Amino acid sequence: MAATPQNPAATTPRRKVSRHRGEGQWAAGHHTPLNGNEQFKKDDDGLNVRTRIETIYSKRGFDSIDPNDLRGRMRWWGLYTQRKPGIDGGKTAILEPEELDDKYFMLRVRIDGGRLTTQQLRVIGEISQEFARGSADITDRQNIQLHWIRIEDVPEIWNRLEAVGLSTTEACGDCPRVVIGSPVAGIAEDEIIDGTWAIDEIHERYIGSKEFSNLPRKFKTAISGSPLLDVVHEINDVAFVGVEHPEHGPGFDVWVGGGLSTNPKLGVRLGAWVPLEEVPDVWAGVIGIFRDWGYRRLRTRARLKFLVADWGAEKFRQVLEDDYLKRKLVDGPAPAEPTGRWRDHVGVHRQKDGRYYVGFAPRVGRVDGATLTKIAEVAEAHGSGRLRTTVEQKMIVLDVEEAQVEPLVEALEALDLTAKPSPFRRGTMACTGIEYCKLAIVETKQRGSSLIDELERRIPEFDEPLTININGCPNACARIQVADIGLKGQLVLNDKGEQVEGYQVHLGGALGLEAGFGRKVRGLKVTSDELPDYVERVLKRFQEEREEGERFAAWASRASEEALS
Repeated sequence: MAATPQNPAATTPRRKVSRHRGEGQWAAGHHTPLNGNEQFKKDDDGLNVRTRIETIYSKRGFDSIDPNDLRGRMRWWGLYTQRKPGIDGGKTAILEPEELDDKYFMLRVRIDGGRLTTQQLRVIGEISQEFARGSADITDRQNIQLHWIRIEDVPEIWNRLEAVGLSTTEACGDCPRVVIGSPVAGIAEDEIIDGTWAIDEIHERYIGSKEFSNLPRKFKTAISGSPLLDVVHEINDVAFVGVEHPEHGPGFDVWVGGGLSTNPKLGVRLGAWVPLEEVPDVWAGVIGIFRDWGYRRLRTRARLKFLVADWGAEKFRQVLEDDYLKRKLVDGPAPAEPTGRWRDHVGVHRQKDGRYYVGFAPRVGRVDGATLTKIAEVAEAHGSGRLRTTVEQKMIVLDVEEAQVEPLVEALEALDLTAKPSPFRRGTMACTGIEYCKLAIVETKQRGSSLIDELERRIPEFDEPLTININGCPNACARIQVADIGLKGQLVLNDKGEQVEGYQVHLGGALGLEAGFGRKVRGLKVTSDELPDYVERVLKRFQEEREEGERFAAWASRASEEALS
């Protein structure tokens, strides 16, 4: 039958009608799991896996572990399978999970606010030596990670940690991760407000509770009352930053929606001032929005930053106030420009009680169990019972009497833990890398350590603040986009046309009130072997071309591509 204007269906193909399932937002009524991760979380809460670990898996061994527990729910208790040795980076994205899995685990010890007693640190060191082949890394979220953990040993490790007030509860997984805090909270002379109470209250009320144990993805929190802005607040899901309100006094400015990985976004201010006693309630409101309105359909869009980007700060604040807090928040000021050239608390600093704290720099966060126990012994020998970890993979000894400062510094130096590091030792971070991580493509820790040595030898006179962040894959655990020099691991071609380990280079990233992501020079990639030559070349050009007082990030943003190549 010929098509006519009266019969348009004859020429219009029939379209298949499908039901739109939305973004998997619970608040919109979309409760049907839309991917495997959402399904296993619906089948059983991640927190429930502890019982199976204690009663079944630790007794029957690795091969008895259910796959959804092994690669899913066990993360809620700080356990990831580590990478099987000998698998090169070219196979990372090709092999199936079971081909990458070793029969050993990474175990993350949760350290909220970075706060440790010497007794706790000693126990971690002893666990490392007895159960983890001596491994230990300080992370850039104030935790300590161990490797080579056998499932058979996990219950005993938990018993020892919990006996001294530590745990691995929700150290990983789609849940509220460790709450990072200023490592000098409560002791710094220039502190605006001490956020310690809020960190403790959040932990007491919500960590390990099923109220927030099934989120669309991980949820990261930062709380600091330091004028140094020392907790990278711009790249957390929620952050509370110390400010002085002209009418109400000290409190916190609220930020939401920050995060890096392959789609980086900086957090935004809600423009709200919150007093200390209201921080836990506001925190619960923000994470409640994430639980209810977060995108669960695609894992790649499941972080809070995507919802905030779509809603905007104004709508987010309105929903928070109207639907979760049931009251309006007080408008407040933005934080002042951060003080100081560094924000890592390395060196010797006076506390408000007249004593001192001493910050020191391990190499790219890599320590070992024996060193951790020695740090505890050294701290105690010089009058301290308290330590802190930092978001820069560093550590601080608190409460040191003036007469003990130099002896402590010398004792730390003897452990290769300097309180007077070069800018390269002070400013270089590295993620876990291919040594243990199943997502990694290249090696990072040893590369970072050798780069420090090379730069100290080649440019000994360099004395400017500088961050060099090395990541083994695109996921940015080491914050490559916001470093002066960010190095994203990937396979590249060398001058012989061979595929080798190397890095894509990001230049001029920064955090602070002028936060921004580093620029990528077209086609600029360096092999691992070329890395010291490249960094030396760029830093010498910076020294030659910089204006008076100009920081590296500012220079890199205006420099020619030739100068950065």
